[in-house]
Amino acid sequence: MAKRKEQMSDAETVEEEIEAQAEVAERAEEVVAEAVAVEEGLEEERQDLEGLQEELEKAKVQAAEYLEGWQRAQAEFSNYKKRQEAERAGVITRANATLLRRLLPVVDDFERALATQPASLNQLTWCEGIFLIKHKLNAILESEGVKPIKTEGQVFDPCYHEAVTYEEVAGYEEGQIIGEVQRGYILGERVLRPALVRVAKALEPQPEEDVGAPESEDKE
Repeated sequence: MAKRKEQMSDAETVEEEIEAQAEVAERAEEVVAEAVAVEEGLEEERQDLEGLQEELEKAKVQAAEYLEGWQRAQAEFSNYKKRQEAERAGVITRANATLLRRLLPVVDDFERALATQPASLNQLTWCEGIFLIKHKLNAILESEGVKPIKTEGQVFDPCYHEAVTYEEVAGYEEGQIIGEVQRGYILGERVLRPALVRVAKALEPQPEEDVGAPESEDKE
């Protein structure tokens, strides 16, 4: 009887071991299945991450293109504004130059009138008024940047001078200005009106007088 109980006990032990191994095997299968699922999940996440990286690179390229386009548009707009300002300034300068050029004959008339005015009239009130008007006109021209072109002692420069005559005058070198016929003016670097001048030219050499031999007396 005791032997039979012992056999039954061994059988139960074996059965328990088999059940335990089966549980271990089942658990191992579950672990493997979980590992496979985790690996698959990691693979999906890796693929998703690669996709996100590709999208990020595309977004970076697109953002760089947008930035470059914006910078180019900003530079073009800035250049456009500069051109517009330069053109506007040029229009104003040309308009001012036209107006100032039209005032120059008035200045000429004042100078001619005052140059021929008798000295006996200088103390008269209306003469002083004329002097004052001319002074104010000159002040306006000077405030706008208008300056007379220098001619006295200068060498003829076609950029600033216009020759009225070329004369042979002793004491002057060729190309030197002899005198001013009409005053010229500049506005900054712009010539409003060239100065009309008389210009010296080289003296022509005088022919040498031939010194002939003394006439001989006729022999008788």
